[in-house]
Amino acid sequence: MKSEHEKIRSFLDSKVTLYNNPAFIKNDPVSIVHMFTKKQDREIAGFFAAIFSWGNRITIINKSKELLQLMDNDPYNFCTQHTDADLEKLVAFKHRTFNATDLLYFISFFKMHYTKYSSLEKAFTKWMHKKDETVENGLNGFYHYFFSLPHIPERTRKHIASPEKKFKLQKAEYVLKVDGKKGLSRG
Repeated sequence: MKSEHEKIRSFLDSKVTLYNNPAFIKNDPVSIVHMFTKKQDREIAGFFAAIFSWGNRITIINKSKELLQLMDNDPYNFCTQHTDADLEKLVAFKHRTFNATDLLYFISFFKMHYTKYSSLEKAFTKWMHKKDETVENGLNGFYHYFFSLPHIPERTRKHIASPEKKFKLQKAEYVLKVDGKKGLSRG
């Protein structure tokens, strides 16, 4: 007879098999990440897909693709090398409650972050401690780091989760579960 631990592991392994395959990924927002090979492009595209991930999956995918097209399907270079004219293309973009004000702040954050670090991972991991058993410190640190730029639009805060703010963490957990090689990790 299987132990409770073995039952849970078996259940989770079956879900990995179900979800971590090309047939599932094709119609899931994680497919957005698979459009790119450069790590930074994957991070930015996945971040936006995660932020947009509530509601209809097809709409999430379409809005993510729309935004990435506005960025010339080169999100890293767009975020780090954009001109004012490039940003003007984004003013009409909207997905549900996420609008141009939010988008422009996100791009400002990415520009600031990627001038210091080569990966978005550091934005989470630099706040974690060796003895941490959860990613809570990383998520809380990320929240404060993300909103460390001057002139933060208050409305934009609702789009980033933080355990200390008691925000739902589904989106943040989604971002952390994206695995660059296989699609999804076991989280």
